[in-house]
Amino acid sequence: MNKLVAIAGGSTLVYAGLALLMGVLPGITLSQTPAGPGVNPLTLIEAEGRDVYVANGCSYCHTQQVRPLTQDKVFGRPSAPGDFAYQTPELLGSERTGPDLTNIGARQPSAVWQYIHLYNPRAVVPESIMPSFSWMFDVVDKAPAGITPVPLPKAYAPANGVVVPSSEAQALLAYLMSLKQTAWQENKTTAGTPPAPSERPATTSLAATQAPSAGASAPTISGYDAAKGKQLFSANCSVCHQETGEGLAGAFPPLKNNAVVNDANPGAHIHNVLFGLEGVPVDGVKYESAMPPFSTVLNDADIAAIVNYERSSWGNHGKLVTAQDVAAERAKGK
Repeated sequence: MNKLVAIAGGSTLVYAGLALLMGVLPGITLSQTPAGPGVNPLTLIEAEGRDVYVANGCSYCHTQQVRPLTQDKVFGRPSAPGDFAYQTPELLGSERTGPDLTNIGARQPSAVWQYIHLYNPRAVVPESIMPSFSWMFDVVDKAPAGITPVPLPKAYAPANGVVVPSSEAQALLAYLMSLKQTAWQENKTTAGTPPAPSERPATTSLAATQAPSAGASAPTISGYDAAKGKQLFSANCSVCHQETGEGLAGAFPPLKNNAVVNDANPGAHIHNVLFGLEGVPVDGVKYESAMPPFSTVLNDADIAAIVNYERSSWGNHGKLVTAQDVAAERAKGK
C-alpha cells in the first residue's frame, strides 16, 4: 500500500512539475509580453466581426500565423508574440486550405472585393474552393441610405433587386480589415519587402491564362523578364483585374485596351500602381472600389515588371518602362 501511495504521489509531483514548467510559467511570461508596434485592441464592431469569424469556422481553413519560412514570405513578415497581445484566444489555425489572413487588411483592402468574395468566392477567384456565405447578405429592391450595393458580376447577381451586406457581413469585414501587420524596422525598405499575395490558396499555380503578346508597335526593354512580370501580376493584381485583364464589370476596371495602359506616356500608369487610385473614372466608368497602393510593398524593379506585363498583354501595345522610370515617378510623390 505504501508503495502504491509513493508511486501515485511521485507521479502527481512529476506531472505537476511538468505542468508548471511547460504550461503555467510560459503562460505567465507570455501574458506579460507587451503589444507590438501598431497592435491595438479591437473596436466594438471588429470584436463582433471576430465572433462571426469564429462562429463560421473560418480558422478551420485560414491561419493567422506567418512562419519564418521562405514559402510564408508572401503572407507578410514572421509573426511575433507582441502581435497577439490582445487576442484571447489566439486564432492561429492549423490547416492552410486557404491563404493566411494575418495581413489581409493590408494585402486586400478593397471592401468591394471582400464583399464579392464573401458572397461567392468564384466570382473573383474562379478556382476557389471556399464556400459561399451569401446568407450574410440581403437582396432588396433598393439599397438603404448609406449602404452601397455589392457590384456582383452579372453571372452571380440575383435576377431582381440588389445585394447589400448584413450587419454580420459588415462586422466580419471590419475584423478582416483590422488584420494588418506593422513592418519591423529592418523591413521598412521597399527593396526587402516581399510581394503581396493573391487570395488564392497557397497551392494555386501562378500561371496566367494568357501569356503576354508582343505587339508589333510595342518597344522592348533590354532585360525585361516577362515571366517575372506575369508572376507578380498574378500574385498582386489578378484577383481584381483577372488573369484575362478584363476586370469585373462594375467592380474592377479592365486593363485590356485601357487608355492609360496604352498611353505613350507611362507616367500615369506607373503612378496608379505606386499610389493607388480612388474615385477617378476609368475610361469613362466610375468604380466604387479603390485600388490599393503598392509603393510600400513592391520595389521599383517589381513595379516595372508588372507595368510592362500589363502594357504588353491582352493586345496592349504601351511603351515599356524601366526601374529608373518607376523611381522617378516615386520621387514625385502622390
